[in-house]
Amino acid sequence: MSLIVTGTIGIDTIHTPGGENREAVLGGSAAYFAAAASFYQTVRMVAVVGDDFPSEHMRTLGKFKGIDTGGLEVRKGSKTFRWGGKYAENMDHRDTMFTELGVLLEKPPTVPAEFKDSAFVFLANTAPAVQMQMLEQFPKRVMAVADTMDLWIDTARADLEELIRRVDGLVLNYDEAELFAGKKNTIRAAKKILELGPKFVVVKKGEHGCLFIHRDGIAAMPAYPAEEVVDPTGAGDTFAGGMMGHIARASARGISHVPTSFDVVRKALAHGTVMASFNIESFSLERLATLKHEEIDRRFDEFVELTSVS
Repeated sequence: MSLIVTGTIGIDTIHTPGGENREAVLGGSAAYFAAAASFYQTVRMVAVVGDDFPSEHMRTLGKFKGIDTGGLEVRKGSKTFRWGGKYAENMDHRDTMFTELGVLLEKPPTVPAEFKDSAFVFLANTAPAVQMQMLEQFPKRVMAVADTMDLWIDTARADLEELIRRVDGLVLNYDEAELFAGKKNTIRAAKKILELGPKFVVVKKGEHGCLFIHRDGIAAMPAYPAEEVVDPTGAGDTFAGGMMGHIARASARGISHVPTSFDVVRKALAHGTVMASFNIESFSLERLATLKHEEIDRRFDEFVELTSVS
């Protein structure tokens, strides 16, 4: 069944504690999500860039045969969203060096008519009002999941609450969950969010994996034990791409008839974890661009073995 992501495509500058820096690399929530999801099935992308968007980045997106860029709008006279980040020694925290919103200050991209029958919708991080506007474009949706961040909790809370009421699932970091709910305990914070209406909340905890709080139960998923982290940028979006890609593929194959169920989403979290583990091995989409299905299958089997208890 059709999967779509709406979000940002950007140009990133990354500084790491090891001194290896990258300037003007491909980034953005929609780029990372789509790259990961494309290994499971075709994913439609809706985003906007300026006419300064490098042709090499467009070619990179083209390397992922499962990405349908029919909804990627190149806007003349506009500037692409740019972001720069500097990571701390532990690679778990980063400081924003600069943010240039560019085209994100303009009207959202147009959803192509042929994309409006999308069944699985992921609203990658952007302003909640924009996410709601996008959500309304997909009247045949079977499942909708949104990502958010502390900025919107602080500046657009009313819109964010309304968005949460309309989606099936929410993905956010543990500190964002606690900030939104006003609870210091992550489980209690997630349960408070569930009161607004979604069926589940996925709370990301970086190198410590994630917590999954569903109306029908609670689960914890560790991170894949990576020996080296080169660049964690986009790990959360890659995680979401693997998760939603698996759910959409399982539904298309008739394996899952209730895609929002506890068991289906829980297994999908393992796929998301594996995809994120590849993403952190290099800058931008470099590792994902060379990734093979056999590598994904092998690591997934390893992860299942690592997390199973007999």
